[in-house]
Amino acid sequence: MTSHPKDERTLVVVKPDGIQRALIGEIMKRYERIGLKLVALKMFVPTEKMIEEHYLLDPRWKKNVGEKAIQSYIRKGEEPPSSDPIEVGNLVVERLKRYMTSGPVIAMVWEGAHAVELVRKITGSTEPRSAEIGTIRGDFVVDSYQMADGADRAIRNLIHASGSVPEANKEIPHWFGPEEIIAYSVPHEAILYDVDMKGILG
Repeated sequence: MTSHPKDERTLVVVKPDGIQRALIGEIMKRYERIGLKLVALKMFVPTEKMIEEHYLLDPRWKKNVGEKAIQSYIRKGEEPPSSDPIEVGNLVVERLKRYMTSGPVIAMVWEGAHAVELVRKITGSTEPRSAEIGTIRGDFVVDSYQMADGADRAIRNLIHASGSVPEANKEIPHWFGPEEIIAYSVPHEAILYDVDMKGILG
């Protein structure tokens, strides 16, 4: 039996800079007001092992991110730290581990129709400098790849959000046990998903 689109889930992690900037409520409000439902939430300081495993859930990720980084250096007329995508990918992983373990994070699971796509749209482009105004990153961050690379650090962009449904399906079990995800109803689901919007007139 095919599940209803409203059952789609995505992982969102408010990174240490998002918490230090006191943007937790603002971030959650952006997702909640579009109609998505929060079904899991916790705050903790992740370990380096957990962060490394998170980014390597897709075995192709390290090579892909290394290739993108090399291309970015070349576009800017700069020399990449290595021509080997895996070596550059390793540098990216190390930067991410330092960043993501520097303080507490808030991990969340959001549920609703097209949850992955909508959360990515609301969150904005990975590089805040390139993110559209109106998105979370476009409205609240001034960081860029240029500044991050110059300081040998990960880009500070407030949030991790799953990039696809298959990615979300791998990431959610990495951050949450099944007992931590709560199935419940909220009134606005009837307006969003009920065919006839029953119950409005009593």
